[in-house]
Amino acid sequence: MIGPTGPAGSFSVNRIYVANFNSNDVSVIDGATNAVVATIPVGVNPTGIDVNPLTNRIYVSNVNSAEVTVIDGATNSVIATVPAGDGSGDVAANSATNAIYTANFNSNDITEINGLTNTVVVTITPVGGNPFPTGIAVNPFTNRIYLACFNSDIVSVIDGETNAVITNIPVGVNPFRVGVNAATNRIYVSNFTSNFVSVINGFTNAVIASVPVGITPAEVGVNPADNAIYVPSRDSNIVSVISGLTNGVIAAIAVGNSPNGVGVNPKTNLIYVTNQNDNTVSVIDGVTQTVIAVIPVGARPFAVGVNP
Repeated sequence: MIGPTGPAGSFSVNRIYVANFNSNDVSVIDGATNAVVATIPVGVNPTGIDVNPLTNRIYVSNVNSAEVTVIDGATNSVIATVPAGDGSGDVAANSATNAIYTANFNSNDITEINGLTNTVVVTITPVGGNPFPTGIAVNPFTNRIYLACFNSDIVSVIDGETNAVITNIPVGVNPFRVGVNAATNRIYVSNFTSNFVSVINGFTNAVIASVPVGITPAEVGVNPADNAIYVPSRDSNIVSVISGLTNGVIAAIAVGNSPNGVGVNPKTNLIYVTNQNDNTVSVIDGVTQTVIAVIPVGARPFAVGVNP
């Protein structure tokens, strides 16, 4: 019998990866059964995680060991540990170029890693002063990198080809994380202190909407299949669901205690939210906008990555 052909990621993997801040590991969840199938030790205090579905590699930024752990999704094993900048709090993978980027909030720069060789390509210093970058995301269609600068109240837009800053976009107070809908070229920024999400038009680099959400919005999850955006709010214990069509909140879903991370599987229309103080992940059905499962994971789960 001939098995599946084509590049890695052309079939359903349906794995969810949860970075656990206090237990220094990653919980691997089978999306079909909601069972934890592996626990992978990583660096010190993992706070960012992303997946390149085309290579089946998972990238974990470890904020207090200034490194990125590279995991092989086929074996659930660590295949490399790559030095990053100081305070590497978030990570983003560009599936088109196989470039991996970390936002380093203590060294105020970006580390670019070659996903083929697992080596550092360059350190990018996008803005001066003390911007304290905390969130990073990529649009692989446009090769644009979006960096949330917590102390500067801006999002820096960087050309992935030249590593040059194209523009700095003023947003709300203390922008924390960034989500991108590559299909619509819209960028969503959670503003930690002003409690709204800035919506940026990727064609014009202009803020086109400010959407009020819960208190202390954290990460941003985008479902390109139905153009819904999910934003957990730590101090409201809810996930706000934003319509990408209307830029309005269409649901507020109660989850666990201090939700922070969010990941979306567009193939199953399931959303995964980390509840930091409960050591659990809430699973949301994107059709009914209700919680359908709660999964125990490691200590203080912070961020989520999904390989559909």
